[in-house]
Amino acid sequence: MNYQKAITFSYDDGIESDRKLVEIFNRYGMKCTFNLNTGIQSRESHFDIDGKEIYRMDQETIGDLYQGHEIAVHGLTHCAPVDLSEEQMDQEYQTDIDNIVRLYGQRPVGMAYAYGAYDEATVDYLLRHGIRYGRTVEATHGFAVPEKPILLKATCHHDDEQLFELAQKFIDVEPAPGEKLLFYIWGHSYEYYVKDNWDRLEQLCRMFEGQDDIFRGTNRECLEMFGSI
Repeated sequence: MNYQKAITFSYDDGIESDRKLVEIFNRYGMKCTFNLNTGIQSRESHFDIDGKEIYRMDQETIGDLYQGHEIAVHGLTHCAPVDLSEEQMDQEYQTDIDNIVRLYGQRPVGMAYAYGAYDEATVDYLLRHGIRYGRTVEATHGFAVPEKPILLKATCHHDDEQLFELAQKFIDVEPAPGEKLLFYIWGHSYEYYVKDNWDRLEQLCRMFEGQDDIFRGTNRECLEMFGSI
């Protein structure tokens, strides 16, 4: 089928609650890109939000959890990608790339900027090292396929108050001949855990059941299908 509309998700940090996230995505046939920090991918790396402990998954226990989804770069240590030397970028990004290839057998072509931060030097470095798209934390509240995917802005975060309004608008819209539309949602699985609002994700997924004209793909699959990367 020649799809004109696609939905994709992007989630960061390799958190233990990704296990429930993946289960929900798999149940509804959704696809996601997971952005990992392979240098701190351990339960020893944890933090507290509103009295709830958030743990990253141990690298050796992830196994094939993300099978059928995409694994992308998030920096070796979740370092803000600004004002880094070439040597520091080699450590933070090339090492993360190499680890993903070694551990998961996937050559990453995408990434998410830690803290949503970036500068021109980092963007140039990533492009030179085979990274073809990079997600920021800015929202467009629109569905245009990114013209500059290395500085990709999502449609919205999953906690955006306009999420369901945007989802319905996307479902209802009829693309013009040749037009391509992308609904791109991002977040962290621990946010569902902290707020105990997993029903929000399930409601969103249910909205797309039976919408056979909408492609469900990873970031890479959608961007490649639409010729953005």
